[in-house]
Amino acid sequence: MTRRLPATASALLLCLAPAVHAQPQPQADDRATVAALDRAYQAAVKANDAPAMARILADDFVLVLGNGTTYGKEDLLREAREHNRQYEQQDELAQTVRVWRDTAVVTARLWLKGTNRDGSRFDYKLWFSDTYVRTPDGWRYVLGQASLRLPE
Repeated sequence: MTRRLPATASALLLCLAPAVHAQPQPQADDRATVAALDRAYQAAVKANDAPAMARILADDFVLVLGNGTTYGKEDLLREAREHNRQYEQQDELAQTVRVWRDTAVVTARLWLKGTNRDGSRFDYKLWFSDTYVRTPDGWRYVLGQASLRLPE
């Protein structure tokens, strides 16, 4: 004996099928755009280039460090303008970008090396995830989360 779906269920499945298949797939150009934007952001941090950072960061941006400390857009721009750190390295060593429609997440290992304003040196690596959202003005960096420093 063959079981059949009620007519309303069959009709509903036929209506939903095009919607399921019509969902846009992540575009390779979106991944490339966000990857380049995240590398540009790291370069702007390395150069203490607050105007470039401001163009990439969303106004309500939040950075969460591995110890729970949070920073907003203005905190990071102030750090850059005051040149509180001079970077020798602020470079992504590995990067993966995943895109879901208008949201992208960059996961990467970052090497930070340089000198603090007080003369103390730093040299460490960490993992981070940066979340970008597509806006009418282009992709904006909305949320960053950084791990604790990685062991040597």
